[in-house]
Amino acid sequence: MANKGAKKRKEENEKHLNRLQKLIVTVNAIYILVRLSLFFASFTWRHWIGLVITTFAYKTCFDQIASLAEATYDETGQLIDGGSDLNMGGLCGYLHDIIYITAFVQISSILSDWFWLIYLIIPAFALWKLWELVLYPYFFQKVEPGEEDPRDRKKREKMERKADRAARLSKGR
Repeated sequence: MANKGAKKRKEENEKHLNRLQKLIVTVNAIYILVRLSLFFASFTWRHWIGLVITTFAYKTCFDQIASLAEATYDETGQLIDGGSDLNMGGLCGYLHDIIYITAFVQISSILSDWFWLIYLIIPAFALWKLWELVLYPYFFQKVEPGEEDPRDRKKREKMERKADRAARLSKGR
């Protein structure tokens, strides 16, 4: 049987997904209605490609977020886990950022096609993260085998203290 936390998380995730879905549908509807009705004379094949790209971005990110929010049930149909917390950072946060950037670009591109350049923020950020987390440490921070970085040593010692504390607490019960 699921606890209240799992049920609450499932409900929160459903509300959150519903809000995201409403945002996506509303932005697409506004873009299509305004762009095709008021600015139809300037609507070119590039705008169709932009619509396809934004739709793909929405679909991909929303599906990933929905899979993170998916609840887990046991064989009897009882709720075990309410899904991941959609307000957490990391990948889920990046997916939300892509959805919000896409919505902003799509709405603002009604006014000017130059707003499509804002979409370059996404690959620029991805390249920066690649540099920060993979390339720079791999190529420029040489650590000799057996030699430990002071920051890593402090983290390891802290984790060891926590593990010791947890072991003492569990023995005391």
